Amino acid sequence: MQFGEELVGLRADKALGLLSEVGTRSKASWLLENQRVRINGKVPKNSQSIQAHDIIEIWFPEKKSSELTPLQLQLDIKYEDDDILVINKPAGLVVHPAAGHAQDTLVNALLNHTKDLSMRFGEERPGIVHRLDKDTSGLLVVAKNNESHENLSLQFKSRTIHRKYYAATVGVPPKQSGKIESCLARSPNERKRFASVRDFRNKIIINTEDAPDYGKWAVTNYKTILSLPSGISYLELKLETGRTHQIRVHLSEMGCPIIADDNYGADKKTKNLGIKIKALVEQFPRFALHAAELGFKHPKNNTDLFFSVDWPSDLKELLKKMELIK
Repeated sequence: MQFGEELVGLRADKALGLLSEVGTRSKASWLLENQRVRINGKVPKNSQSIQAHDIIEIWFPEKKSSELTPLQLQLDIKYEDDDILVINKPAGLVVHPAAGHAQDTLVNALLNHTKDLSMRFGEERPGIVHRLDKDTSGLLVVAKNNESHENLSLQFKSRTIHRKYYAATVGVPPKQSGKIESCLARSPNERKRFASVRDFRNKIIINTEDAPDYGKWAVTNYKTILSLPSGISYLELKLETGRTHQIRVHLSEMGCPIIADDNYGADKKTKNLGIKIKALVEQFPRFALHAAELGFKHPKNNTDLFFSVDWPSDLKELLKKMELIK
């Protein structure tokens, strides 16, 4: 096909995004970066200027039976501009499509809200820079174009992103505050779980120089806000890294699994609680972990952004009943 006269002089990514077959600049950038576009038989750069009579060829990905469809879902948007979205994700919502969740995820809801989402991770995870577990509530940032996605990813990689979580746990930390460090990998006994890698003496490896090639180094800072004689605690957690299940693993291995996180041993420790607290915990349908604060530099103008959200109402009520908060 040929570009129309109205597109002559524009950058290739912008011109492609204006084509009805493509639809967005983010998708155009993804097609260009994955060399699915030829202009006059050659692979173009994103910044290449379109000339009159240029011939364009595009190879779109094959449609899949699981192709994403928009989901009508009211999103709690804390901030939005041309480059990013900041969402307060509710518990129970999966971030991106996975087994058993093909069309009922945050990604599907985002597609219903906007056509502008980054394509850096391909068509199955548009806009997703980082994630929260299904049952974790709280803040996450979404990229609306590839440039913003790349910038935010670098901020996460360089550990300059501010992330503060709160958790209610079964158990009392050994110290008032501390830093937990380990190399996380799939559990050798249960593939749906993660665990800290251990040495030949079955001790958790706590030095990066001793870490194996597999797994990823994880660092969690914790502070005990309140511990009660009933055997439960209220913790503040700051992440230096963001590995899958990081907080859940670190707290569980410290002897303080998150309340109702039975996948990491909370059910075993709950049996030792008093009748009242035990009943409250056993009736609660999800674990008590909340991403309360998120701070980073805007990917385009470099201004400092900071967001905070309170516990969701169901968890707030539980914590009040257990006398962890007022």
